[in-house]
Formats: sequence, C-alpha cells, structure tokens
Amino acid sequence: MVKSIIVAYTLWAVGGPLGLHHLYLGRDTHALLWMLTLGGFGFGWVREFIRIPAYVSEANQEGNKERKRPPTSIPPPVSPVRFAGQVCVGVYFGTVAMIGLNSLSFFYLIVLPLCVGAGVHLVSNVGQQTSDLQKTLTSCLATSLLFYGSTLSPLPISLAASVTAAKHRTFKPPRTPGSKQKLGPRLYRIGLGWLAFSAPLAYCIFHNTTATLYYLSDSIAALLDILWFLPWLRSVLEYLLLMPYRILCVLTGGGYYEDAWRKVLEILLKEYTEREKEALKILSLGAEASLEEISRSYRELAKKWHPDHNPSKDAEEIFVKLQEAYEVLLRWHRPNRFN
Repeated sequence: MVKSIIVAYTLWAVGGPLGLHHLYLGRDTHALLWMLTLGGFGFGWVREFIRIPAYVSEANQEGNKERKRPPTSIPPPVSPVRFAGQVCVGVYFGTVAMIGLNSLSFFYLIVLPLCVGAGVHLVSNVGQQTSDLQKTLTSCLATSLLFYGSTLSPLPISLAASVTAAKHRTFKPPRTPGSKQKLGPRLYRIGLGWLAFSAPLAYCIFHNTTATLYYLSDSIAALLDILWFLPWLRSVLEYLLLMPYRILCVLTGGGYYEDAWRKVLEILLKEYTEREKEALKILSLGAEASLEEISRSYRELAKKWHPDHNPSKDAEEIFVKLQEAYEVLLRWHRPNRFN
C-alpha cells in the first residue's frame, strides 16, 4: 500500500514522540526507539519535520520492490547524528539500568555493559543500516573492566560501543518478496522491547517508592528544562507527564495544587525508605518512634560515643553514623516533608 506523506505528517504531529509515523511507515526499530526516548529526547522528533518525505519515499520504494540497496560490502556513509544518538541512547539505557538493576550480581561487569550495548545497537539498527551486535557487546564488556564501579561508566562504555558500531556498520539486506509482516506480530515485538526496557524502572518503583518519586520528579524537571527553547512542546510534555498526578488529585479530592498533592504524597511516602530504616536501627529505635524519642536516643548515644569521652578506636566512626542517622530521621519528621 502506498504511504501518504500527509498521513505521515499528521501522525508525526499527533503522536510523533511515540513513533506513530514510524510505525505507519514500517520503521519498527525507529518506532521503538522513539517510544523509549520520547522522540529522541524531543530533538529527533523536531528534526524529522524535514526528514519525513525521505522516509515516505523509502517506504514506498520498499513496497513497490523498486529499491536497490548498495552491496552489503560497501559501508554506509558516516553520520554524526547517528553517532551522537548512539552515545546518548547508550548512556540513557545505562542510566536506567543503574536505577533499577544495580543490586544484581556482576552488575558493572555484565548487566550494565549489556544494557548500554543494547541502546547503542538499537540506534545502529534504525533505517537501512545495521551493525555487528556481537562486536558491539564485546567492546562494552571490555570497556566496563576499565571503569568498574564508576557511576560515570555508561559514558565511556557507550563511546566505545558507538565507535565499534560505526566501524562495523553495514546496509541491511533487502527484504525478500512477500515478506511484509502483519501489524499484530510487529506490535507484539515492539511491546516486548518496551516491556524489557521498562521492567527495571517498574522494579525500582515497586521496591523503593520514595526514592523513585524524588528521582522521577528531578528527572522530569531536568527534561522540561532542556526544552526551554520550545515552550509549546514543553507545555505538551508537562501536561502528559502530569496526567497521572491530576487523576490522583481528582480521586483524593480538593484542589490540584494544595491538599490533594499533599494527600497523594502522604499515601505514597508514608513508609520508611531503606536508608531511614537503617537510621532507626543505628539509633536502636522502632518504626513507631516519635521525634522526641529519636532526639532522646540520639543525645544518649552521642554522649556515649563522643570521641572526647570514649577512647575506643571505633568511637569516631560510630559517632559520625549517629549524626547521619539523626539527620536522616529529622528530614523524615520535618513538618514540610509533604509540601
């Protein structure tokens, strides 16, 4: 079926950040990438305003079996935009892995490099091009040994993987006649890819709700700040991202910006985090301890373990832990915690 440029532009305008126009044009890898990055973090979606005619022409040539790709032995031209996308998406995938999967065994040796490599290969596989997945992942695993344990390791791993992918870039082989797939199986594969990506975030949300809420709020604010030069796009994204919040506000009653928000936070953040539980343990307190009990216990233990009064070798270390635990629990009990 001949693809319409008008339909493509319409889908780009309505659901571009979710890759609807790529799904329409049969660019499933590109659609998945856009779903996972909200249109290439907004920049790729805007750039496609001038790229859509080429995408439509490519899709129609594919459908009419007129397309003649260069031999796979001839590498595609180097694209700085693709290379930058590989680096950014690799770092993005690595960051998501560090949020949700950093408690797994061999995380920095195996899990993190594989996640970064998957992000780089996803970008490498967009459009007519592809790359050698095995060599890309090998470079990720090798680089991870040099930056083991570093929170900045996704960047050098992504750079190494992107260089490897660019070096081994090739054209995809042409499709065989009659190989066009139905929409159902295509959506099924895209859905599996989306679930595989979102699973670490879901794990993080269900196992560390408080920290996740704070992190997500900071991440959303940073994302919106990046789009300061496109106020209309920022407003649209802000509206969509805050939609669950508005729904919760309606369910809890009250106005959008005062009582309802406080009620939602009180429901979601009422449990102690792991750090706060550890602080209670350090001060020898139970979960129901009041602020007065926390202060009393801290004063007694601080007096006991103060380096000036306790000659023990561990006194200074224990005293510092007591101070940190007390500060953590003070923040939990502060009056404006839910404001």
